[in-house]
Amino acid sequence: MDVKLSSQETEEIRTHLKVPACYQCKRCTNGCPVTFAMDLYPDEVIRRINLGHMDKVLTCRTIWICSACETCTTRCPNEVDIAGVMDFMKEMAPAHGVSAPEAKTRIFHESFLREIEKRGRVFEGGLMQRYMIRSGELFRKSMNGSIFEDVSLGIKLLKRGRMRLLPENIKGRKDVRALFRDEK
Repeated sequence: MDVKLSSQETEEIRTHLKVPACYQCKRCTNGCPVTFAMDLYPDEVIRRINLGHMDKVLTCRTIWICSACETCTTRCPNEVDIAGVMDFMKEMAPAHGVSAPEAKTRIFHESFLREIEKRGRVFEGGLMQRYMIRSGELFRKSMNGSIFEDVSLGIKLLKRGRMRLLPENIKGRKDVRALFRDEK
């Protein structure tokens, strides 16, 4: 597969995400908490983008495994937005005919984005509800009885104040929605 970037995609990678500024210090990879599950390390993703090997980047598991914790971006001495690159690649993949290695990964990513679009931030209850229904996990877990483990965990998180029962309103929610409309 030979992937050619549009001029808009190239501009995004070069100026906004600052990919050419990477000098391969590997601080991003050294700080990443999920490298154990990646097939390409974050520094390798950036290097392959700089070399024009977009087909390898778009087909790797790494962009889908990235948890967007932004540890890599924070550690970068040249302010390369590595977490932003991973998100950008997730969005580029379907546009270039590449799907997530696992359908459930793509469903989770789409559910996460819809939650941001709807509320301006992630509401975990809404995210998991959307994901569980769209991925078929709700039915599967209901059938095998493991749904009760999830409910039990949810109750523990609520009691400890680690999860909210209702979504929180934010200022600028309309502005966030406008960002999603501009991209469509």
